[in-house]
Amino acid sequence: MAQSYRGRFAPSPTGPLHFGSLLSALASYLDARANAGTWLVRLEDVDGTRCAPENHASIIHTLESYHLISDEEILIQSDRTDLYEHYLDQLRAQQQVYPCNCTRADLKAFGGLHSKRCDSSTDKPHSWRAQCDQGQYQYLDPIQGTQTFDLALDRNHPVLKRKDDYFSYQLAVVVDDHLQNITDIVRGADLLDTTGQQLWLYDQFGWQAPSLCHLPLIVNSVGDKISKQNHAKAIANGDLATLKAALSYLGYPNIPSALVTIETLLKWAVTHWSRTLPKAGNLPLAPEDQHFIQ
Repeated sequence: MAQSYRGRFAPSPTGPLHFGSLLSALASYLDARANAGTWLVRLEDVDGTRCAPENHASIIHTLESYHLISDEEILIQSDRTDLYEHYLDQLRAQQQVYPCNCTRADLKAFGGLHSKRCDSSTDKPHSWRAQCDQGQYQYLDPIQGTQTFDLALDRNHPVLKRKDDYFSYQLAVVVDDHLQNITDIVRGADLLDTTGQQLWLYDQFGWQAPSLCHLPLIVNSVGDKISKQNHAKAIANGDLATLKAALSYLGYPNIPSALVTIETLLKWAVTHWSRTLPKAGNLPLAPEDQHFIQ
């Protein structure tokens, strides 16, 4: 018997919800509903230096104003550090991680990459890195096409736990997706670069990776993705025009003018959803949508 569809949207609360994040939330929600599945919200706040508690409520309130409501209790990663430590211990026992005393200055000559095991000690401040230098993975992305990852060519060992004791996105996202029984992930294409390392982690734990689908990114006039770092503004709560704009970037043509509420627009969008609607490649922000970043 096939496992029931379980999807999720997992924003980092480093600021209020912006237009690019709404696009990812909307696509993951529509995919779940079109597959009669469960849709979850998870707050990925493992980075305590960038995430603020006041953004938790703001993000949830904005999502709910667009009728994007989690089907189960919202999981908050900062409450789960003991769990991540347990799985890091498992990787230590398998000798798949190692301590690292290297600084950013040490790695500057290598473009910030850490390509081989260093001669470091736990006697000094250290991070823990994954020794993922072997492994080949491939999957068919419904939007981006066939994706192939050869970790021997990537030449980078990512940090799983930082020197300041904060866990990295890489470890936390894999652990939580597995423990929440997530079967399908719809997220931005900016995360493709780290997908191979996540597949490696699934492999080490002996877990089945979810089905992955990566959305094209909305970019500004110089090609930078719409993000908090690039001055994306908070979106208005419960705004029909904003929701219609997001649907247009997901490939919905000719939205009926008779749809005048968020609820009816979402129901219509679910019935017309297809993972093949958005195409690979970045999507330039339209002139009429510049207010989302200015």
